[in-house]
Amino acid sequence: MPLSSHTETLWIDTPHGRLFCSRWYPAQSPDNGQKPPIILFHDSLGCVTLWRDFPQQLCQATGREVIAYDRLGFGQSDVYPGPLPLTFIRDEAERFFPYLETALQIERFVALGHSVGGAMAAACASRFHQQCAALITVAAQAFVEDRTLQGIREAQVQFAQPGQMARLERYHGTKAPWVFNAWTQTWLGENYRHWTIEHSVDAIHCPLLVLHGEHDEYGSVAHPQQLATLSSAPSECLILDDCYHVPHREAPDVVLKAVGRFLDAHP
Repeated sequence: MPLSSHTETLWIDTPHGRLFCSRWYPAQSPDNGQKPPIILFHDSLGCVTLWRDFPQQLCQATGREVIAYDRLGFGQSDVYPGPLPLTFIRDEAERFFPYLETALQIERFVALGHSVGGAMAAACASRFHQQCAALITVAAQAFVEDRTLQGIREAQVQFAQPGQMARLERYHGTKAPWVFNAWTQTWLGENYRHWTIEHSVDAIHCPLLVLHGEHDEYGSVAHPQQLATLSSAPSECLILDDCYHVPHREAPDVVLKAVGRFLDAHP
């Protein structure tokens, strides 16, 4: 069957700037409208476009609407006004996500986040505990680990090579240097060294699925193990064989099957 294609793109006005958003709708079925949509939270260098075909695949596999948006400062969204604050993960849940929820008239949702987007998804699940039906994290970090910092330092070396920043500019335009510095300078900064997921997330009460690649270059399996303890509801932790930091691109069938099974069990 052909993949579902997104049928709507829009901009959401906030007092801080406009957010770019895309929505994918499944083929019509009697229960489509009753299934909470899946909202995607991208990683530190990500945006809607860099999800590639995963939202369409997810929409088709689950029969749910899928929503992805560019955080302020990323992709097609407006420029972030100033440096990224150390509270940026919790800020996403408290300062930005509410405008998305209101504009799209979302009553219930499933939060799915990749890398730091996983922490943001968790923060939204905590902040909007009555509306969040389930939480899924993919390659998310729970604390600042030496392995995390080493991976970021290696990325710095890579992006210093000719043409590498131009690759980022294809997705973020003139905001690319800010995007890159927001990631590297925040995580490598001494003031962020003692951050843990508990600094950004309060209690979580919805079912939780934690996915993590066994070879993730930005975090050991200690991260998913810690994340799996966050929720008081049923939690599941899956370590994915032969995967690194982007399991939904490296093993999409495995990820889609796990997500579909989890959501079927926790509708």
